[in-house]
Amino acid sequence: MSMTDRKIRVIIAKPGLDGHDRGAKVVARALRDAGMEVIYTGLRQTPEMITEAALQEDVDAIGLSILSGAHLIIVPRLMELLRNNGQEHIRVFVGGIIPDEDIPRLKEMGVVGVYGPGTLTDDIVNDIRRAVGSINPI
Repeated sequence: MSMTDRKIRVIIAKPGLDGHDRGAKVVARALRDAGMEVIYTGLRQTPEMITEAALQEDVDAIGLSILSGAHLIIVPRLMELLRNNGQEHIRVFVGGIIPDEDIPRLKEMGVVGVYGPGTLTDDIVNDIRRAVGSINPI
């Protein structure tokens, strides 16, 4: 099935105890406006809950919004679960408060894009299209 037959499906998730989700909702709306199917999981998700939802929803990408500083704990666990579930094809993006020095480590783990406050939503949309298109060429 080509990407012209199916919309890109993305989960937007808020892992951890952080209760601030305005940025996640802004990104979710921008992705929907760009024609993607978006599943917003809500607050306080575990990596296990997120990967299970990704499996059930047959998504192409996962967007994590992390403001709590727990990205170096949450992301490795999420990536491990994706590998264990045979979901390595799912592209992972992270947004929130991520120190610059942690970005290379996240990318080494397999994160495709890292976005901080003020990132243009068009950049996120284009990055997701590009990353998902590389696994599902048109």
